[in-house]
Amino acid sequence: MDAREKIKTAYMDYVLTNNEQPKSVYAFTKSLKLKEEDFYKHFNSFDAIEGSFWKDLFNEIALKVKSQEVYPDYSARERILSYFFTLTEEMKSTRSFITYSIKHAGKGFSTPKILVKAKLSFEEFISEVLHEGIDKSEIIDRKFISDKYKNALWLQLAFIINFWINDDSENFEKTDEAIEKGINVTLDLMSRGPIDNLLEYGKFLVQQGKGKVKFTF
Repeated sequence: MDAREKIKTAYMDYVLTNNEQPKSVYAFTKSLKLKEEDFYKHFNSFDAIEGSFWKDLFNEIALKVKSQEVYPDYSARERILSYFFTLTEEMKSTRSFITYSIKHAGKGFSTPKILVKAKLSFEEFISEVLHEGIDKSEIIDRKFISDKYKNALWLQLAFIINFWINDDSENFEKTDEAIEKGINVTLDLMSRGPIDNLLEYGKFLVQQGKGKVKFTF
């Protein structure tokens, strides 16, 4: 095991045992029989270790989903569902640490610092899926709105992770149901619907010089 993985593994063990971060980098590295400089070669803080964990996890999920033999034939909806299901399945092996990390990340409307790089990884995968979905007309391209689709899915992911942490159903069946219902509703809103037909009809009327309609009764 290299120094980076040794530090990462030891940190995860420490916080799960003590329910808090180590008191100092010096004391932590000394317990590992490493020099303090060995720590800073790989991380600039304890939060950076958690950020690395989340980024590595999200990168791994994207690679795993894309490596599926059926992935090229998947629709945008199926690719996103596969990502969410694969993530929650993989999280089971480190559930205790994930629970600790999320509960200590702080609450608020902004993305926690430990998830900033993971969010970039998620957005890279999702943006690729969404752009291809738009090209195939699976997803509607809406002016001023399409660029926000990835944000909606990030919020969906944050909800699912928190739901999963508190899910006490057998084999997290409720989380699976939440993913399926949530993603399907979200993708339905990103697909063509009655509102799009209405807007296109309105645009057509304007182009024909009939934007103003007078009703008589």
